[in-house]
Amino acid sequence: MNDPSILLTIAVLGGTGKEGKGLAYRFSRAGYRVLIGSRSPEKAITAASEIIQLLEGASSTVGMSNLEAAQQANIVLLAVPYSAHAETLNSIKDALKGKILVDVAVPLVPPKVNKVSMPAAGSAAQEAKQILGEGAEIAAAFQNIPHEFLLQDINVECDVLVTGTSKETRDEALKLVTAAGLTGWDAGPIENSVVIEGLTSVLININKRYGSTHAGIKITGVGKP
Repeated sequence: MNDPSILLTIAVLGGTGKEGKGLAYRFSRAGYRVLIGSRSPEKAITAASEIIQLLEGASSTVGMSNLEAAQQANIVLLAVPYSAHAETLNSIKDALKGKILVDVAVPLVPPKVNKVSMPAAGSAAQEAKQILGEGAEIAAAFQNIPHEFLLQDINVECDVLVTGTSKETRDEALKLVTAAGLTGWDAGPIENSVVIEGLTSVLININKRYGSTHAGIKITGVGKP
């Protein structure tokens, strides 16, 4: 464990997907206890085993169902595809009471994923707020990080913009960004998540146009956060 003061348990729902597994690996490497959640507990157990192997056994990562992971965690990170976003939130709603939700979802609508398409609520994060109700603590983060780099022990030259329902909630999410070895910026209230989620489609378009897979964003003109 890199920092023995870290006592939080993080649930990564959708942790069997590329982005979710990469983030779970990064949090495990930082010393957090990580619970990988999935609609298929068997797939979650397999993903957890893969992370343990990558860390040569120095990990307490565990796989289980989405609901079990949400119930046992202090902070819940939602990294499911947008098509499963509302369904997953409704299924774990009671387990999220009093906890921070970090929403990674982006409302991509195949096959035109390079075209911005936002939900009626304004963004996936705002949709989560509607589903969870008044008082829910929600941050939105990690939408613009290329998943290709997360499972590698390399520096990722891409910043993370964090929005949220309060400064305190954003600060907690920014701690996770730092733990993942990334640079995070407080991007303001959750209403601003519409811009950040929409950037994902812009980056996908740039990748397609210029033959890349890892376009990202970088904040310039200010000092380090």
